[in-house]
Amino acid sequence: MGSDPLLTGHITWMVVLIVVIKVVVAFIALMVSVLLAIWIERKVISDMQNRIGPNRAGPFGILQSLADGIKLFFKEDLVPERSDKFIFKLAPYLSVIPAFITFTLVPVGGIVDIFGHRTELQVADPPIGILLLLAMSSISVYGVMLAGWSSGSKYPLIGSVRASAQMISYEAAMGLSIASVVLLTGSLSTRNMVTQQLGTFFGFIPHWNIIRLGVIPFLVFIVAITAEVNRPPFDLVEAEQELVGGFHTEYSSIRFALFYLAEYMNTITMSAIMVTMFFGGPDGPDPQFLHWLWPVIWFIVKTAIFFFIYVWFRAALPRLRYDQLMDLGWKVLIPVMLVWLLVVAAMRVSRPLGFGMVGLGIVGGLLLYRAIAVGRERSASRELARPSRAKLEPPQDRREDRGDS
Repeated sequence: MGSDPLLTGHITWMVVLIVVIKVVVAFIALMVSVLLAIWIERKVISDMQNRIGPNRAGPFGILQSLADGIKLFFKEDLVPERSDKFIFKLAPYLSVIPAFITFTLVPVGGIVDIFGHRTELQVADPPIGILLLLAMSSISVYGVMLAGWSSGSKYPLIGSVRASAQMISYEAAMGLSIASVVLLTGSLSTRNMVTQQLGTFFGFIPHWNIIRLGVIPFLVFIVAITAEVNRPPFDLVEAEQELVGGFHTEYSSIRFALFYLAEYMNTITMSAIMVTMFFGGPDGPDPQFLHWLWPVIWFIVKTAIFFFIYVWFRAALPRLRYDQLMDLGWKVLIPVMLVWLLVVAAMRVSRPLGFGMVGLGIVGGLLLYRAIAVGRERSASRELARPSRAKLEPPQDRREDRGDS
């Protein structure tokens, strides 16, 4: 399981117990963070929109998320008559379980002593950690697709097809941005990625990957992962005005709650992944007391900042059209990240070669932009030159419309 000192020696029952404790604590922490995240999102958006937000259940409405969960748990669980019942019941778990497994890969602190054993504040650190992350994101696509297909209704099926196309499209850009981090750090382990970012430039600039990679991979990753987890402005999976809820239209009770839970789990987990890959993970100033606690605090603060950015997106940005969504993914993010991946590889070989690649990328991008602009201008001029249908059609006698002879 990677570099965890707990697993380097003989495996005893105490080691197994510590691993179980870490799994349980991670699950409880993620569930509590989801409840708080839902409440924080509703409060922040209501404040941005000059509203009050939840204020009945508990002080400041802090128990509102718990009340909603209890309500959903005790609501009637409906299964459509024409559905594939086994797949219909399985699909929500294919969305929730990958979200939790991804969170287990995130290092939330340093090394601590538990019952006389040294271990990392991380559930698991496999040598192929990032590949496991990509595998889990692919499995979550199955959850969405099977949910819509097994419902036995056309609207959920349309929503699931559209959701699958969106998630698969943006996985390509996300994978390229992750590849740039792997290329720079030389490891697939999330713990090694954090270790590679320790230290500073010139004594005060953090040695984080966002600076070492030139910001572009981070921007591509945050846009791609926003679409991947179906967050606004990319929440076309649940376009209510078109699909009446999308792939989970036929779900109710606890099964609907699992999809809802998976969305917020993925939001928090991907915020933590961004912190791990680009912002040094739990790295931060150490006041020289409670050494084990400060990394956890820095990790929580960084993750909370990114979750706030997601909430800000939801409150400020309008939903994109589906063609705009696909154009952004295939025509902008993937080409940009392909060029930048070549730049990172060139920088690893030679700095002059890398700066030459940057120059070529800028020139190529400007030429491509100009070609697209010229093509749009010509298309617009042809539309203006084309005579309208009203001018081509001869006028009709109004008596025909009334049925008069």
